[in-house]
Amino acid sequence: MALGKDYVKQDCSLARALEVVGERWTLLIVRDALYGVRRFGHFQAHLDIPRAVLSARLQALLDAGVLAKEGQDYVLTATGRELWPVVHTLARWGDRNFSDRGACRLFVHIGCGERIDTGGACPACGRVVPLEELEMHPGPGLDPNRDDPVSVALRGPHRLLDPILA
Repeated sequence: MALGKDYVKQDCSLARALEVVGERWTLLIVRDALYGVRRFGHFQAHLDIPRAVLSARLQALLDAGVLAKEGQDYVLTATGRELWPVVHTLARWGDRNFSDRGACRLFVHIGCGERIDTGGACPACGRVVPLEELEMHPGPGLDPNRDDPVSVALRGPHRLLDPILA
C-alpha cells in the first residue's frame, strides 16, 4: 500500500508544511529555484529527475503558491522565498554531518563580501542577510565533473534568484 501525502491526524504546522515540501525532490526543486533555475528542462537536467515526477512536483508547488508560472518560467513567490532559511540551514546541517568534502556552495553577503554564518547572518554587518543580497560561490564539495547547463552556469559566482541563462 502506498504511503499517503498528508498528515490528517496531525494537528501541527510542521505536518502542514511537510504536506507541501516533504516529498522527495521537492526541496531540491525549491533549492534550484533559489539558485535561479526557472525552466523545466534545466530543473530536469540539473536534478536528473524523471519528467513525470518533476511535472507533479512543480504542479504541487504551483498549487501551494510556492511557485508561480511566468510564461515558460517557474518563479518563486514570496511564500517560496520564505523557504530560503530552511534550505540554507538544512544544507549547512548536511555539510557538517554528512559531507566529507565540505560545502558545495558558499553564500556571501554582496554588500561586504563576507560569508554568512549557519543562521544566515553576516559576521561583519551583524544582521541576517536578505536573500536578494546573497551571492553563491562554489565550495570545496562541489562536483567539478557535472556538465549539465545549470552546473556549468553555477561554477562561478551567481547572485541568488537571478535567472540561469544556459
